[in-house]
Amino acid sequence: MTPQPSITMAATIASCLDKLSRLLQIDTLLLRSPPSQSMHMDLMKLINPDICLIPLESTDRAGAIRELVEHLGSIDLIDDVEGITDIVWEREMQRTTGIGEGLAVPHGRCPKLDNMVLAMGVPNQPIDFQSYDRKPVEFVVLVLSPADAITDHVQVLGAISRLMADSGFRKRAISATDPTSLCALFLDSLAKA
Repeated sequence: MTPQPSITMAATIASCLDKLSRLLQIDTLLLRSPPSQSMHMDLMKLINPDICLIPLESTDRAGAIRELVEHLGSIDLIDDVEGITDIVWEREMQRTTGIGEGLAVPHGRCPKLDNMVLAMGVPNQPIDFQSYDRKPVEFVVLVLSPADAITDHVQVLGAISRLMADSGFRKRAISATDPTSLCALFLDSLAKA
């Protein structure tokens, strides 16, 4: 018997959430709870074409992380590029943020950051993030938040994971050729959620 598409999608979402939970070393139940409407609105405020980098030129995960952090510095969303790069890389060394299906979500909680910021990138060539499924990464979302914004940090990571668990959405994100279309894809999907 062929599995129902909704059952398959639910299993994929559950698998991504379980992987993300292991990455964050937190209770899976927190991630499974749907983000509040205000979290969707906050996430929507964080996404704009300026944070999207297409293509990412880096060919390895350290380079991709650095390139996204430097990009946020170049558009004046962060000040401490070196310090934040170190925080995200230190987190990456604890356990890969390549959560599978071509997605990596490097992240860090940064003491000098006042507001959460995101950066998204589509690598020119797939990058080995040492993902659990051994698939190379074709889409990277960098999540940076203030050190004390644990709940928001986790909810944003969960919301991104839920969006990217949809294979159709994931394929469209990976195929985006410009920041405006990538931004529109995310905003449209979040508005419908």
